[in-house]
Amino acid sequence: MANKRKLLGEILVETGVITDKQLQQAISVKQKTGEPIGRVLVDMGMATEKNVFEAMGKQLGVEYVDMGDYPVDPSVIKLVPLHIAQRYKLVPINRRGNKLTVAMVDPLNIFAIDDVRLITGYEVEPVIASEDDIMDVFSRGYKVEDTVKDALADMGGGVEQDLDVTQTESDLSLSVDRLKEMVEEAPIIRVVNTLIMRAIEDRASDIHVEPEKNALRVRYRVDGVLHDVMSMPKYIHPALSSRIKIMADLNIAERRIPQDGRIHVKTTDKDIDLRVSSLPTIYGEKIVMRILDKSSVLIGLNKLGFLTETQALLEDMITKPNGMILVTGPTGSGKTTTLYSILQKLNSPEKNIITIEDPVEYQLQGINQVQVNYKAGLTFANALKSFLRQDPDIIMVGEIRDLDTAEIAVHAALTGHLVLSTLHTNDAPTTISRLIDMGVEPFLVASSVIGVLAQRLARVICPECKTAYKPPVGALKRLGVEEGEEEMELFRGDGCELCRRTGYKGRVGIYEMMPMTEEMSNLTLRRAPAHEIKAASMRGGMTTLQDDGLQKVMQGMTTFDEIMRVVFIG
Repeated sequence: MANKRKLLGEILVETGVITDKQLQQAISVKQKTGEPIGRVLVDMGMATEKNVFEAMGKQLGVEYVDMGDYPVDPSVIKLVPLHIAQRYKLVPINRRGNKLTVAMVDPLNIFAIDDVRLITGYEVEPVIASEDDIMDVFSRGYKVEDTVKDALADMGGGVEQDLDVTQTESDLSLSVDRLKEMVEEAPIIRVVNTLIMRAIEDRASDIHVEPEKNALRVRYRVDGVLHDVMSMPKYIHPALSSRIKIMADLNIAERRIPQDGRIHVKTTDKDIDLRVSSLPTIYGEKIVMRILDKSSVLIGLNKLGFLTETQALLEDMITKPNGMILVTGPTGSGKTTTLYSILQKLNSPEKNIITIEDPVEYQLQGINQVQVNYKAGLTFANALKSFLRQDPDIIMVGEIRDLDTAEIAVHAALTGHLVLSTLHTNDAPTTISRLIDMGVEPFLVASSVIGVLAQRLARVICPECKTAYKPPVGALKRLGVEEGEEEMELFRGDGCELCRRTGYKGRVGIYEMMPMTEEMSNLTLRRAPAHEIKAASMRGGMTTLQDDGLQKVMQGMTTFDEIMRVVFIG
């Protein structure tokens, strides 16, 4: 009989990484959450990912490889196609004779090993590596351009012969039947899959497929900024756009009007939705795919970047049994993430939570979500009226766009419900004036609004290439640094492979929290202008967007240039 394999926790105790007491604590958490013991230990800060994978290597009898600085050999990596590497989370790292060393998240996956052996013709020697390390090698070793070029070569120019590339989209003679044939061919499927999977790996929020006069441009929006990814021959555009439209259940024969659809993508560890929008332009249909990753919004209030005092103030507000809390900011400023994080914190079996959204971007367990349907007559206002007959405790309105919606939301807030919603205003004080301008009576605004949170998103300095520097004295004065503190250091990113040479990786919220105090209520009742409301809120201790951003510059989280980009600083 084979020896019984040691448990991962036992190995970590034996090697001195954790104590037996820590293991018991982690097992208790594992029983509640169902998470693997290794993930629990990392999340609790008891072990590093490297500790866990080293122990897993010992447990499984394979070598552990730390690939953080592993040299990438393109000739070895490309022995395994990208789609196979992505499917099994593996990457070939070395070749000796007829033996290929392959780093894997799961080195006991015999199906993966067999597929690699069949494709490459080499004997496979599996080693174990962390998923983050493997994904990093992906980004260094597999290029979108290479995969697309290979796929185009496989298409053999047949598409180009079918299409006169000098024609505009409205004049295309390519038949729908031929398009359907093309989009079912393996090369075009590979191109679309590669563009989507690479965007997910690069943490992109949007994919832009843009036809130009003589080419097809692809761009990703990463951390709020668009980046060119590649340019493709124009002749691939009909097949590429049609493939995306078929996946999104859109009409490929209709190219004259905008269309909207949705694609569901399942990766090995998460479910992702793509919201697809097509728009006819003079050179053909432009397609934008918004990547909706539930894990990116359900991250908890404590991870959004709130200063301690601001978060404490917000958490106090959301415990109120009734009233209205508004989150404001431009499109793409993270309002949905903030609202969903609040709902997750409030969600419990004792609460009836209902939302009306346009559209429902993320599905939340235990929360009743309704999607606007204008064709059927289901508007924000109509839905809100129905909600009040559904015995709700908490109502979330995706956006207050008109007086009807505003008045019903205010009525709900005044009759025992907590209402969360958004408005498009530049800062928190302007929100009060905006509601009054819409037609809501000042006394209703003063009685219903608990507080307003304005926000933006700023890019975070890349931890890999973060360096200190001494800024000019003039810049320090703009930051409010007193005389005698000129020796202070700030930080910036030099640019590296990890951050695509931008110097930034990830984003953090910049916030302005304005509670409705007695003084603010009085100003609201007499229709005071926004600048008076702002002055009063600052006297009451409100941290403005500018001050919040500058504090994050001083803390080394972001740069002065980035705060100037997202928040005007006078």
